[in-house]
Amino acid sequence: MSPSPKPLILGVSGASGLIYAVRSLKFLLEANYRIELVASKSAYMVWQAENNIKMPADPELQGEFWRELAGGVTTGQLTCHPWQDVGANIASGSFRTLGMVVIPCSMSTVAKLAAGLSSDLLERAADVQIKEGRKLVIVPRETPFSLIHLRNLTALAEAGVRIVPAIPAWYHHPQTIEDLVDFVVARALDQLEIDCIPINRWQGHRQNKNSD
Repeated sequence: MSPSPKPLILGVSGASGLIYAVRSLKFLLEANYRIELVASKSAYMVWQAENNIKMPADPELQGEFWRELAGGVTTGQLTCHPWQDVGANIASGSFRTLGMVVIPCSMSTVAKLAAGLSSDLLERAADVQIKEGRKLVIVPRETPFSLIHLRNLTALAEAGVRIVPAIPAWYHHPQTIEDLVDFVVARALDQLEIDCIPINRWQGHRQNKNSD
């Protein structure tokens, strides 16, 4: 299968739960998508705290880093961008994309996007999707939500952003942490009409014939 004609931007912010980004990248690359990836400055620190792993700053080394985390997948196209490179291709509305997913998405990132602030490349790329009327999906990973969080999320929803909280379902009978993570990732990608994750989707109630 040839690579997707337009790339998808994958933003990784400094929220807890970076496994969501790893699983997203794994399935997208296996499906031969073109991925433009940008991790925020805070994401580097979270990687160190959660996994005791240092994420390389060099784009080429970071690409190898992500592919290794994703199980050594060799398909697809992956381009990594430094968080401070606000002159990158994804910072311009003239660079056409399939849209963008920010997974996981911190409340700091949510607040800046809701206020129209762009202090790094991730925020600028997301702001571009909004202003261009393209699809932007965010996966907030926080609990509980404060009133400020909810108001910021509402502002983004009113601007057309699709919000998919990192809340898994249970009807697909998950057996592993990956099962729970993959459900959330699949629902996030559903918002972009991307179906590349083998999950058990809801098929409706199956009534027991022997029941009353």
